[in-house]
Amino acid sequence: MIEVKEKNIAMLYKEVAERYSSNPSFLTRKGNEYVGPTYSELYEQGLQLAEGLIDLGVQAGEHVGILADNRLEWILTDYGIQICGAADVPRGTDVTEKEITYILSHAEVKVVFVEHEKILKKLEQVQATLPNLTHIIMMDKESKSPNSSVLKLYDIIEKGRELRKNGSRKAEERMEKIQPGDTCTLIYTSGTTGDPKGVLLSHKNVVAPARTIPIKIRDTDRFLSILPIWHIFERAFAVMAASTGSSTYYTNIRNLREDFAIARPTFMASAPRLWENIYLGIKKKIDSGPAVPRALFTAACFCSNQVKSSILFLKGKENDLVNRNILVSALIRAPLRVLRIIIFFLPFLLLNAVVLRKIRAATGGCLRGSISGGGALPPHVDRFFNNIGISVLEGYGMTETTAVLAARTFQNLIIGSVGFPWPETQIRLVDISSGKVVYPPKRGVKGEIHAKGDQIMNGYYKNPEATEKVLKDGWMNTGDLGIITFKNVLKIVGRSKETIVLLGGENVEPVPIENKLLISPIIEHCMVVGQDKKYLSCLIVPSVEHLPDYGQDYASIAQNAEALKKMQTEVKSLISTENGFKSFEKVIDCRILSKPFEVGDELTNLFKLKRFITTEKYNDLIAQMYSDS
Repeated sequence: MIEVKEKNIAMLYKEVAERYSSNPSFLTRKGNEYVGPTYSELYEQGLQLAEGLIDLGVQAGEHVGILADNRLEWILTDYGIQICGAADVPRGTDVTEKEITYILSHAEVKVVFVEHEKILKKLEQVQATLPNLTHIIMMDKESKSPNSSVLKLYDIIEKGRELRKNGSRKAEERMEKIQPGDTCTLIYTSGTTGDPKGVLLSHKNVVAPARTIPIKIRDTDRFLSILPIWHIFERAFAVMAASTGSSTYYTNIRNLREDFAIARPTFMASAPRLWENIYLGIKKKIDSGPAVPRALFTAACFCSNQVKSSILFLKGKENDLVNRNILVSALIRAPLRVLRIIIFFLPFLLLNAVVLRKIRAATGGCLRGSISGGGALPPHVDRFFNNIGISVLEGYGMTETTAVLAARTFQNLIIGSVGFPWPETQIRLVDISSGKVVYPPKRGVKGEIHAKGDQIMNGYYKNPEATEKVLKDGWMNTGDLGIITFKNVLKIVGRSKETIVLLGGENVEPVPIENKLLISPIIEHCMVVGQDKKYLSCLIVPSVEHLPDYGQDYASIAQNAEALKKMQTEVKSLISTENGFKSFEKVIDCRILSKPFEVGDELTNLFKLKRFITTEKYNDLIAQMYSDS
């Protein structure tokens, strides 16, 4: 791994090309093998593209759009944009026409790269509303778009190659002038509260996670890339992979099983939904199979849990939310843990060889670990994979913090936490009622997570009001609630802000959904829930006046099964794709409350929802809605 000292990402790409010139860089599957350029070849193409973009008129500091998913041309485009001193504005091909219009207009994009004809057609539908857009560049070599004004990526690279052959070195000149605080990328966060916010991340921000990686990564490591590359989490991993000279293999959910076998990855970034789906797939296969393999699997999991959890305890890696005398606790509990290891170690070794090794082989057999982010891992899934020998190192961060604030490491794998703060990152916890800092020094006390470090964003583009709400004196208010445990690791316990993060990593703003529901005459009040769950649900205060056939008060309506069916039908009809909501914004279930929301209880004096308080109060009712998920 190189010592990352570069003032900008383009200079980092240059040093990587010099240090790891012959290492494979970012690879795409062709048939049954992966192919792609070396780091030296990729950088050279990046220089050529940068020269071509400069010749096209792209200015230093200009915002250049990228509407594409994971592929070699994505990272190649990023190389070219960064080297020419511009900043990218990325989004995936699932972007809506409305989002295209807003993002490209708001970011003042003149040049945009598109992946293929499908996303080009979306862009063409709204192109008339984008008067500043001067050039569209197609990535796909196979495209046969009839639009003659669309430029081709590889034609621009060829133009840049000719310019460089004739002595032009404008790309290097641009690269030298990039400052650490200059914008590297402008990422618009998804959400439904009006227009998305553009997160300004500087070169210093994007380089910071790679500069301070707390996990040992070798230049022989193979990263499997499955998360959307335009998301900052996967983007940060791409930079980390490059800075260490390791290789990245692009895959997708359809080909994941095959690509595990072909790429045989050693590391990957992942979302909780991926591991839960793999877990459910394993369980389904085992449960539907013969009795003997099912019994062996159950025994293997049990023995593994006994041994692994005991070893973690003896190493002091068991999470601890209670302040206790560590020595006394160890003396009392250690003998039992040692006894468990003695009893179950031999069966564990046998079952590991017979059962668990086969499960690990499904990931290619070489997977050292994965950092899971974008939401909380379900505890049973977290423990399962770590017990069977696949280290899932849960991390924590957000777009505004360049994806990283904390992460578990191989050396400090404390299940139930998101690990220690990322190196050179300060974390403090603030009491949401008083505004006073409770950590440091207090551990085991809940507070709102504020963070400071080189990875904290510059702010929201053209939105000083929103920036001021979350950034004060360099401290970023994450809107998450956490506890520093007595093992000095961070545990996430909820949200103080409105945004809900689903298990799949989707960000959902509940207010527009709630406002839509409040149109209904039978709904007096409501609160959407679903943090770290597969889908959204809702707590509903019924309108007694408009439900006379189902009861005479809140309590009687809440107990009426027919009232619940009517409410569920009403909710599903209002929150639908026909009404402009995305599939992950649909409210799948609801429960009727037996009392109204009241000031001082669920509501503030300004009649705003106390979401965290309400969630805690109705925790059992919320759990009912997810009991089968």
